[in-house]
Amino acid sequence: DEFLRTDRLGYLEDLERQVAPGIEALLEVPGLGPRRVQVLNRSLGISSVAGLERAAREHRLAGLAGFGPKLEAKILQETERLTRRSRRLPLGVALPIAEEIVGLLRDNPRIGRIHVAGSIRRMKDTIGDLDVLVATDAPEAVVDTFAHLSVVREVLARGPTRASVLLTGDFQVDLRVMSAADYGAALLYFTGSKEHNIALRERAIQKGLKLSEYGLFDERTGKRLAGATEQEVYTALGLPWIPPELRENRGEIEAALAGHLPELVEERNLRGDLHVHTDWSDGRDSLETMVDAARARGYAYVAITDHSRGLGIAHGLTVERVREQRRRIDDLNRRLAPFRVLHGIEVNIRRDGSLDYPDEVLRQFDLVAVSVHGRFDLPEATMTARVLTALRNPSVDVLCHPRGRLLGKREPYAIDLEAIFRAACDRGVALEIDSQPDRLDLDDVWARRARDVGAMLVVDSDAHAADQLALVRFGIATARRGWVEKANLLNALPLEQLCARLRRAGAARGAGLESVHSTPGC
Repeated sequence: DEFLRTDRLGYLEDLERQVAPGIEALLEVPGLGPRRVQVLNRSLGISSVAGLERAAREHRLAGLAGFGPKLEAKILQETERLTRRSRRLPLGVALPIAEEIVGLLRDNPRIGRIHVAGSIRRMKDTIGDLDVLVATDAPEAVVDTFAHLSVVREVLARGPTRASVLLTGDFQVDLRVMSAADYGAALLYFTGSKEHNIALRERAIQKGLKLSEYGLFDERTGKRLAGATEQEVYTALGLPWIPPELRENRGEIEAALAGHLPELVEERNLRGDLHVHTDWSDGRDSLETMVDAARARGYAYVAITDHSRGLGIAHGLTVERVREQRRRIDDLNRRLAPFRVLHGIEVNIRRDGSLDYPDEVLRQFDLVAVSVHGRFDLPEATMTARVLTALRNPSVDVLCHPRGRLLGKREPYAIDLEAIFRAACDRGVALEIDSQPDRLDLDDVWARRARDVGAMLVVDSDAHAADQLALVRFGIATARRGWVEKANLLNALPLEQLCARLRRAGAARGAGLESVHSTPGC
């Protein structure tokens, strides 16, 4: 009654004032319960894991009542481990781990359905820990199999229907086991996001229903209406099934109700890769090896985009080496037709926005991609002007990794992306979603914004070795989170349409020039 009238709870607020902010995080440290946490806080003022680790290093715990040298050493070990576990892994690192776990568990014949849930199923760019859901009629046997997997380093907790383990590298994996009847509702719940789940529960309440991880029930009678599959739950709520990548409560439920969910792009929609490096610059494999790998993936074309001469650390190409590489590519095209190797280049954008090569050289390439590779610390206005100047060059086709971020290593540089997107639309320049796991740049939010303003996108591998061509799976995941469809991608076009678009865009940008984008590789 108090909460409904005042939107506050006085008793709860009194309790919160008695507890130091953040102190509950100490309960995550194995070996610490409420009493010991209370001693730590009252005796040493500790209210965070970082403070606890510091006190253990300084040997200030051993003399406290209920502690001692052995417990102090254990606490130091566990706080260090907890700190490592709190680091989020890039999707490109976490997803292969998840797939290995699922592959190992599938060997158990008692397992029916199995999925990875949580943020990894939604394909977020970084992952905290891993949730695996299993449907089985033998829960204890499955938990036992999980606890004894060859990749498990330590079992943190274990019960009849769930377990938590640490893998090598301190990556935590949680297993949840349930019956087939509950599986769909549990998968929906544990996939999240929290915001999406809240929106679904609110819709259920509006219909007189109750939604939880155990199923969808009639609020009045308690009758179970759905729960075996996600599709069943969504249908009972009057919704089509919503792809996990969209479940962030960013308008997906409203779009579903209106019948306007996007037809999300799939990896099979890609006709080629437009950002590939070879050992001519900083790649590991030869030109021929990279082309063969692209053909093996079923592509119709690939753009070789080694670095320009200004990026000396990457052994960028001089004008003479550009011409030599062109001769090699022309020879490959004669031998491999109808497959096409496009002679591209990744050109460094200088501080003033100029490019590494003069216009007469740039016009000789089939595709020109531009990137910022240094001076990331410029003020936003200066960086924006720098990139806008580069986009005005009539030869430019693609802006690569537009924010310059490296996940966990380098924050995005300051830039007015709205202005960049408008210029890209006006100039017919595509914006890249770079699939390298430590980039995924553009990210999902900005990829959706680019799509909404009408910019063309491209999902590239930025491969520096043949096996990295497969990294496009992560770029596609990011594109899907950004509501991107096949029609929004430059490299989903057939070769003929791609070449026509490059010629058309180049001609429009270079009005008044005699020859722009002759695209001889096309």
